[in-house]
Amino acid sequence: MSRNNRWKTLDSQSVYSNAWIEVEHHQVLTPGGSEGIYGKVCFKNQAVGVIPVDKAGNTWLVGQFRYTLGEWSWEIPMGGAPHSESSSNCARRELEEETGLIAGKITELLRLHPSNSITDERGVVYLATELSEGVQQLEATEKDIQLKKLPFDEALEMAQQGGITDAISVAGLFFLAMNRHLI
Repeated sequence: MSRNNRWKTLDSQSVYSNAWIEVEHHQVLTPGGSEGIYGKVCFKNQAVGVIPVDKAGNTWLVGQFRYTLGEWSWEIPMGGAPHSESSSNCARRELEEETGLIAGKITELLRLHPSNSITDERGVVYLATELSEGVQQLEATEKDIQLKKLPFDEALEMAQQGGITDAISVAGLFFLAMNRHLI
């Protein structure tokens, strides 16, 4: 079977845009030959997550209320990297902003597409080690953030038991669990 793009765009319109996303409506011809519609959410930033791990094997999670879900969420520290910013710089910046930690060493773990059936969002996860303390610098929208310092294995267990459901966090934690030699 061919892995070439067999979709054909017949018409495309931007139906909504803000500082973070653009929503597009597409009239398409599907690989099967029928006409249809496709909605696409285009992200204006790359999602960047970072898993800090100290010498004792502890990590930090960020807890916050997620308006879109209507519920509290435990996650690895993360944020958005504008296209003008490298993802590694974003990882360092978000780590310090959300946790107050400064990474002496940062290592890319994986790249992923968190929800590729409806968005073009791209994500990347880093490991932060050789940690030192800085100053937490929360943005106005992050004032409800809570930090949880815990052994890495407890964070992994939270993900396995459904206590962490954010896709980038789960993927990053599982990837690192399978590649512990990187810690």
